[in-house]
Amino acid sequence: MNLKSGSVDQFETFSQFKNLQEFNSHLEMWLAVNKDKFSKGELVGLKRLARFAAKIPGLSNAKIGTVLKAIHEEYNGNGISRSTFKRMIIKASEIGIFTVHETERKNGSQSSNLYIFNRFPSSEPPNEEKLDHPNKTINLSKTNKNQRNNKRSKTNIDHTFTSDRVPNAFVDVVKYFFPDAKSIEEFWKMTTIAAYKNNREQDKTQMLDTAIHSFKQLIRKMKSSPVSKPIAYFYGILNKKLEELYFKDLFEMGFSAENDQSYMGFFYKP
Repeated sequence: MNLKSGSVDQFETFSQFKNLQEFNSHLEMWLAVNKDKFSKGELVGLKRLARFAAKIPGLSNAKIGTVLKAIHEEYNGNGISRSTFKRMIIKASEIGIFTVHETERKNGSQSSNLYIFNRFPSSEPPNEEKLDHPNKTINLSKTNKNQRNNKRSKTNIDHTFTSDRVPNAFVDVVKYFFPDAKSIEEFWKMTTIAAYKNNREQDKTQMLDTAIHSFKQLIRKMKSSPVSKPIAYFYGILNKKLEELYFKDLFEMGFSAENDQSYMGFFYKP
C-alpha cells in the first residue's frame, strides 16, 4: 500500500477505535499478555508511540526522531536509542499490536511510517458499570449443571488441558465451579489485565492470592443471589481489591494519589 505523507487526520478512516478510552483498553490487554517480550527500553518506546496515537485513536505517523526526542526530554536526558526503538517496531508488528505502512512524499521519497494500532483479538474488557445491572441471571446450581453438560460436549475440554500460564493453585479453586479449561483461562486473563492496570503484575504471589480471594467472593455472591456474567463480576471485585492495594502502597510511601503521576497510566488522556 502506497500512502502519501501528510497530517495524521487524513488517515482517520484507518482507525479501529471509536474513542481514546477504547484504544487504551485494547493496548492494555495487548501489553498484559505480551509485556514480558519487550525490554524496558522497548516498552518505553512503545508507550510513548501510543501517546502520539491519541489525536486519532490508534493512529500515529510521528517520525522516529520526534518520538525519541520526546522520550529524551521526559527522562531528563536518559532516552533510548534508535536501534532499540526499531527493535520495538519489529516485535510489536510481528505480535500484531500495530501494522506499519510506509508513506512517501510527492517526489516519491520515503517519509515517516504510519502506525495503525490493532484491536486485541479476543473478548472485550468487561464493562464495570453494568456489573450490577444484569440483563439475564444465572445461579450456581444452573451454572454447575451447564458446566457438566459442557464437559461432556466434544467442543469443550476439562481443566486438565488448562494452559501452563495459569497457576495450578488458581486452577484447583476454579475447576470445581467452572471445570472447562477455556473458562479457567478466561478468569486468569482478566486477572492479568486487572494486575497490569493497577501495576501489580510483578508481585505474582499477591496477584494469585488476590485472584483466589476475589473468585471466592464471586462464588459467595452466586450462592446468595443471581449473577450476570460471572467473569465480569469477578473482574470488578478483583480490580477494586488491586486498586486498594495500589493506593495503600502509595500511602505507605508517603505519596498521595493526586500527586502520583504513575497512576495516570502510560497513555495520554485528554
